[in-house]
Amino acid sequence: MSVGIWRFFDGAPIGAVRETAAEVEELGFDALWFGEYAGRDAFTQAALILAATSRLTVATGIARFDRRAPITAEAATRALGEAYPGRFTVGLGGHFPGARPISAMREYLEGMDTAELPALPPPSPRPRRLIAALGPRALDLAAERTDGAHPYFVPPEHTAMARERLGPGKYLAVEQAVILDASPDAAREHVGLYVRQAPHHQANLRRLGFTDDDLADGGSDRLVDAIVATGEQAAADRIQAHLDAGADHVCVQVLARTPKSYGLLADLLP
Repeated sequence: MSVGIWRFFDGAPIGAVRETAAEVEELGFDALWFGEYAGRDAFTQAALILAATSRLTVATGIARFDRRAPITAEAATRALGEAYPGRFTVGLGGHFPGARPISAMREYLEGMDTAELPALPPPSPRPRRLIAALGPRALDLAAERTDGAHPYFVPPEHTAMARERLGPGKYLAVEQAVILDASPDAAREHVGLYVRQAPHHQANLRRLGFTDDDLADGGSDRLVDAIVATGEQAAADRIQAHLDAGADHVCVQVLARTPKSYGLLADLLP
């Protein structure tokens, strides 16, 4: 079973980030994913985590393409791929204000592919490149120009659709939020953050059959249950549901973590 951990590290001291990475590796998870929002540069943080571990795959989920030029992203990807063969995955996403998101991402990927870096040839193996694809057109772009997709904030029904759209040869790494040993109030807070502030997630949920009523007031019970798996057995079942629907990898975001959360999650996996 290919399962990793997904984390926000914004505001965390680098020592705590290293400790988390060491714990995730020791517990036997396949990968550690992290987002880039209001903290460290994604590629710098990836390098720090890779240096602190020995076998763990480190993945940006996502590195924001609106924060750096394509040649910069490509150079950083090549450098990490050379230094840590087979251990780095670059997930890309983000938004340019006023730009069409699919066209902007396509142009960015083309910029990475055509970057002139004669002193830094692509390493072998080349790091896996994914994009944060949700809708059909984004998934088509992922299938055409990348190694696959990293959908975030999605139920297994979306995973099945994404696998069909990507085809059998592309990598599908899906984020899943869970609550293991804390108040379920964290589930509604998590869902409410995205349904209030993220139009692209709202649009994706509507494509999946959720209504305006489901998106109102921070999310209906039906929506919260679809996005967040609450309880140990529900978490294990939801991870398996994504894998059964076609995911190659599930990266689990544990909400309202305690010091024992990752160990408890590891014990749930076969």
